[in-house]
Amino acid sequence: MSFYEKQLESEKVYNGLIVDVRMDIAELQNGRRVRREVVEHPGGVCIVAVTNDNKVLLVKQYRYTMGEELLEIPAGKLEKGEDPFECAVRELSEETGYTADTWISLDMIYPSAGVYKEILYQYLALDLQPGKMHLDENELLSVEEIDIDEVIAKIMANELRDAKTIIGVLKAKNYLMSCGKIASEAY
Repeated sequence: MSFYEKQLESEKVYNGLIVDVRMDIAELQNGRRVRREVVEHPGGVCIVAVTNDNKVLLVKQYRYTMGEELLEIPAGKLEKGEDPFECAVRELSEETGYTADTWISLDMIYPSAGVYKEILYQYLALDLQPGKMHLDENELLSVEEIDIDEVIAKIMANELRDAKTIIGVLKAKNYLMSCGKIASEAY
């Protein structure tokens, strides 16, 4: 059985700097009508950058929405019409100073499909070369290099709770194991 909902009405209730919010009326398969709040986000990219000695580059920054400092993989918002890969290259360089010779797409994810209309494109960046960070004006962060197995241990201990980081690191580790680039270990 397939499930669907049919949009009957839509009203934009907020236009923001990054997101817009709309209130929709949808019809369910059983004929009932429901309200749906949709946060429209332009989408973004996130990068699992792994050094030749299997360290993951993580950025530490304060996240106002959560009220705490988080360790995350580098990420950024897509500009209108921007190619996700070009955005990933730009964001890795801006936030970490690193560039990568090898890029592997880890495909896309929907970070919070219940409310957000947002797509995040995930990439694995390898064969890294260090450089100089060039952060946006109000971007305050630091870069940490942590062994990929230690990152996974932090995920499993609930010390890292950022969804894009969890998904990206686990996908990257699986990819690297399948290619024989790192030893196979249980999470």
